[in-house]
Amino acid sequence: MAKATLYNNVIDAHIVDQLAPGKFQVFVDRQYIHEVTSPQAFGSLKKDGVTEIPFPQLNTATVDHIVPTDEDGRRRNPLIASLMEKTLEENCRMYGIEFFGKESGKQGIVHIIGPEIGLTHPGTVIVCGDSHTSTHGAFGNIAYGIGTTQVEQVLRAQSLAHKLLKVRRIDVDGTIPQGVEPKDIAINAIRQVGVRNGAGYAHEFGGSALTNLTMEQRMTICNMGVEGNAAATYFNPDQITFDYLKGRERVPKDSAFDRAIKHWISIASGSDAQYDEIVKLDAGRLSPTVTWGTNPGQAVFIDEALPQVDSLPEGDRNSAVKAYRYMKFGAGEYMNGKEIDMVFLGSCTNGRITDLINAAAVLKGYQIHPKLKGKVLVVPGSQQVRREAEYLGLDKIFQEAGAEWREAGCSMCLGMNTDRAQGDVLIASTSNRNYEGRQGDVARTVLMSPSMAAYAAINGKIGDVRNHSFNK
Repeated sequence: MAKATLYNNVIDAHIVDQLAPGKFQVFVDRQYIHEVTSPQAFGSLKKDGVTEIPFPQLNTATVDHIVPTDEDGRRRNPLIASLMEKTLEENCRMYGIEFFGKESGKQGIVHIIGPEIGLTHPGTVIVCGDSHTSTHGAFGNIAYGIGTTQVEQVLRAQSLAHKLLKVRRIDVDGTIPQGVEPKDIAINAIRQVGVRNGAGYAHEFGGSALTNLTMEQRMTICNMGVEGNAAATYFNPDQITFDYLKGRERVPKDSAFDRAIKHWISIASGSDAQYDEIVKLDAGRLSPTVTWGTNPGQAVFIDEALPQVDSLPEGDRNSAVKAYRYMKFGAGEYMNGKEIDMVFLGSCTNGRITDLINAAAVLKGYQIHPKLKGKVLVVPGSQQVRREAEYLGLDKIFQEAGAEWREAGCSMCLGMNTDRAQGDVLIASTSNRNYEGRQGDVARTVLMSPSMAAYAAINGKIGDVRNHSFNK
């Protein structure tokens, strides 16, 4: 078993009791809650006559998955969305849980508002009834998604059974080439490790190429960790982490912050850390990357041909055949030049301010392709991101280019709301998943970085953003 890694340091510090060999009850520092995976949990508490929970202050709720992101939809708010929002708000009021609704000014995707408010800290255990909870691991904690039953368990006891994971170190070394973004790094890490081989592992990212990544860039990589089947994904905390956290609303202040930094440094993986596996990725060999199939590991560089099925590992061949059939692509073809029908810029992967800045830099001074009018959605990940983008004038760049500027939410990422693709369309998307029907019943999703999605919006087809002429 790995020793002296951040994963082991954090879990060791949170053990409440041993349940079985390799399985422990661990204390949960923060549970994030949203409207989709919580109603049954709260309903069970009420059924059992539970009127109080032990640590309401360690639970935080918002609405994000099903809320409309267009202004008209916000006003009308479809019945099911309105009911789920009202239900969550009432449940939070009953149990004393802080709730960030649309009127709070702090509403947004749960994995975006937690860090920006300062509720996500290093050295903690964080859970949420959402698979992309791994996002928070960018801050040097152990964060992972749970099911509705476990949401209830945390509400009842603020702790959870945890089976020890192995730890895989993913070192990304070298110089990141022009045009390559964190989304590309994350997808290529999945390609190298394998889409199923993360099971039973926590993934620790490091290496010279990632040393100076911003916190938002690290969050993108950790967000995608679950797509490689890793239970948790994290970076070790460092000065970039501390600088991001300093001064945020829910972060310790003054001398308390200095003490917190000392603790956060102490839980980082030490020089004596032992890993169950170490994977090396050469950043210098990467190019802008897009998916061609129905899982994020089915991807190619923009200038790379789609693989022959018999060139793939035997266990991946059946899924490749099915993916080619669903996506209507074929081996030997290139994604470069494929015509698209929609563009989605947003999600908990790429809905932060730096993502919007990157996309706006590509769109500035350009018009989206005429066939995409009304079919390019730009959705900020939180109300705070939206305000910041508008302060910077990004909304005007998007709107002048012909894109729709939306309210905060998950939007088209998962097609659980009114932003759902209709019919057989090909979508250039900055989201995290591309399985069949993810963004619409028969919609087909191609994952890419914000810059690549913006470039596709201009051209009406997938292309290489390195060929773009930027307007200053």
